[in-house]
Amino acid sequence: MNKAILSVVLGAALLATGCSNLKSDTESTRDLNDPSVSGRTLAEQVCAICHGVDGNSTNPVFPRLAGQQPAYLTEQLKAFRSHDRSDVLGYKYMWGIARNLTNKQIDELAAYYKGQTPIPGAAKNAGLVAQGDAIFHHGVEATSVPACASCHGPQGHGHDGFPRLASQHQDYILKQLSVFKHTNDRYAGMGAMMSPVAYNLSGDQARAVAAYLSVQR
Repeated sequence: MNKAILSVVLGAALLATGCSNLKSDTESTRDLNDPSVSGRTLAEQVCAICHGVDGNSTNPVFPRLAGQQPAYLTEQLKAFRSHDRSDVLGYKYMWGIARNLTNKQIDELAAYYKGQTPIPGAAKNAGLVAQGDAIFHHGVEATSVPACASCHGPQGHGHDGFPRLASQHQDYILKQLSVFKHTNDRYAGMGAMMSPVAYNLSGDQARAVAAYLSVQR
């Protein structure tokens, strides 16, 4: 991987997360270029800089990966590796990192994060959470928005290629809904289904759904 790019990514992430005891850029670069390094090692010593050792990132720029569905995470990592997922934050942070990942490492990363325990956020607006609950489970009939639970499961845990949304950062969910609504950067895969859904959600409705999901276990 281009060392200069990795240094920028790791430096920004270290500032954002306040990590001070992780491996050096040189060691991390070696790991990313070494197909013999296990996915668990990558998760704990490289990915942890942004996503946390247990997959519960503290910075909403970076998604929480704890408990994520392996099939979905595998698909996304491969999309980053092939540059098929091109949303701004995705390519800024993930294209270079995913470039040299092997299929085995990707599978191991997905299995590692699936085994971590998600930590939900704290509810800040009970009314907004209640509104989000209703939309998530029943949709919005007036604008033909289906119930989110129909794809992501009644508890938001996802299944197979549908991602877990429960416990995700509220701001991260809002950002992805905006990407689906306003761009084609994630049109492959999930984007084909999510773009019309996101388009028909108002800003207030999107905030409500995101608030609800962020506090679910």
